[in-house]
Amino acid sequence: MSLKFGTDGVRGVANAALTPSYVLNLGRAAARVLGADRVVIGRDTRRSGAMLESALAAGFASEGVDVELLGVVPTPAVAYIAKVDSVAAAVITASHNPFADNGVKLFAAGGVKLTDEIERGIEAELAALDEPVLTGGAVGTISHLSDGLPRYVDHLVGLLPAAAFSGMSLVLDCAHGAMSPVAPDVLRRLGADVHLIGVEPDGCNINDGFGATHPGPLAAEVVARRAQLGLAFDGDGDRLIAVDHRGEIVDGDRLIALLAVDLRSRDGLAGNTVVVTVMSNLGFHKAMAYAGIDVLTTAVGDRYVLEGLAGGGFSLGGEQSGHIIVSDLATTGDGLLAGLLVVDLTRRSGRTLADLADGVMRSYPQVLLNTRVSRPWTEIAPMVATDLAAVEDELNGDGRVLVRPSGTEPLVRVMIEASTDDLARALAQRLVTAITAASG
Repeated sequence: MSLKFGTDGVRGVANAALTPSYVLNLGRAAARVLGADRVVIGRDTRRSGAMLESALAAGFASEGVDVELLGVVPTPAVAYIAKVDSVAAAVITASHNPFADNGVKLFAAGGVKLTDEIERGIEAELAALDEPVLTGGAVGTISHLSDGLPRYVDHLVGLLPAAAFSGMSLVLDCAHGAMSPVAPDVLRRLGADVHLIGVEPDGCNINDGFGATHPGPLAAEVVARRAQLGLAFDGDGDRLIAVDHRGEIVDGDRLIALLAVDLRSRDGLAGNTVVVTVMSNLGFHKAMAYAGIDVLTTAVGDRYVLEGLAGGGFSLGGEQSGHIIVSDLATTGDGLLAGLLVVDLTRRSGRTLADLADGVMRSYPQVLLNTRVSRPWTEIAPMVATDLAAVEDELNGDGRVLVRPSGTEPLVRVMIEASTDDLARALAQRLVTAITAASG
């Protein structure tokens, strides 16, 4: 099976679609296309991580690249080291996916995510690989970089005043992932009283009922502990979802809105613009318009947000799912960095996260349904154009319709936002029925 790059690297079931031999060759192809002479590699807590790390390192080394292994570290830590050391990087992770999956995220020199063009180049090189030709002293070395994670931790702690969070009670959910030893250390060094869940990785429990995609346990723990707020990360630490003291979820849209308004008030929002994807809630767009902040909308995927940020020289962007990018401070989404900024905002404001989140925007009920199709969306779209127009007319500007094909599966995704959940669900189901019928 030949895997293709998706919205965030290559992913598949470890040792099935994503085999060590495939990952070795991916390392070889990436070495040739990226032209790097040094690469740093990190991984999350999945059982298959060490196996695939060895394969990827061997692939790079066989093409003459010197490899430095970081071990189990969050994705943003790898990107940070790549940035400050001006080297290429890779992370063995499937992010928020179940533990049996794994993947490879690649960064160009400086910790920058790859463009579509570079990814297509790697795919082409992978398909055309011949046998390795380097021998002797031309083969790359593989070593361990012991100070990588401490440098990342020191960097985050140094962004805020000493003991900035003294007296604050927080709950952290690290999804049994790569943030498990990192986030507690950073928050405690900043003076917070930290309670922990999801910090016992065993190689098979990453994202299993905990973390940013399963915030229920965090919400319950925050209420039980009477903590001020909670922070949930995903398996590789590049997402953040927060919980206020009432146990209410604060998603990426609200967190980005809060940070945007705060940065603008301090003249720190470059271009007076925030970059988000088409999945951001209509309520977010209305809130930004009310605040006088411009919004640039991109396709789904944090790398498209990064392209939007770089193209306009903007400083803040992200996704509803919790990827939050502060480009002045990081080259990729960083859940812990975003968490620090949110906690610091509550500290400086003297208000609760609940009060801040309730005031920044009103979310429209959002329903997302998938329907399997047997023909391309380009053929189906004209057949359901009348249905789409009817739904938009019924919403009459007080809602939103987004229909898009999946990039990896034979699915069409239908998203409806409306004034009530019942209306959104009814309209979404109406479109699913029409699309299914048109698909045959």
